[in-house]
Amino acid sequence: MRMEVHLHADIPILEGVSRKRIEEALMPLLEYLDAEGLADVKSLEQDEPGLRFDDKELMLVLCWTGEIGRSFHAALDSALENLGPLCYEAVEVELTLYLQNGEQDSRLLFVGPTAQAIHEAQRRCMVEDVSVLLARQFDKARVGEVTALVNRFFDEDWKNRAAQPAKPERAFETATRPSRKHLH
Repeated sequence: MRMEVHLHADIPILEGVSRKRIEEALMPLLEYLDAEGLADVKSLEQDEPGLRFDDKELMLVLCWTGEIGRSFHAALDSALENLGPLCYEAVEVELTLYLQNGEQDSRLLFVGPTAQAIHEAQRRCMVEDVSVLLARQFDKARVGEVTALVNRFFDEDWKNRAAQPAKPERAFETATRPSRKHLH
């Protein structure tokens, strides 16, 4: 069963990393999309750049809509894991699945150089989301109370992870989140 997806991120890349090295990291995804390189990945939406590396800004831009099958997620996960060590900092990658019944399923993937950098990006994203949501109803002081609690949860989570037996470090993480509409 094929479905349509939208992939969106601006991923800062370390200085000195070449387009070729980025394409090698993204090879599982490029092979899945039957593309030789970034320039071959075209979006179904005309106004979207697809996958593009801006070597002046050192930014990998993902703004692509396409049709996918079952093995897409494994290819994307492998590509992001390979890409992690090439990232300047951890950022979110938004994946929106457009389901047959007209609904959307949005997921956040995080890619970055280290597990701790990813954890901090997840924290930033959560604090931002909670703050925006609560600011609709409550004043800054009340929002600050909740964001302080979220920060405490993230601190405790990191300490708990550190206390557990070492696992291989992953260069990406996944989370589910309510849909955010893209305005392109």
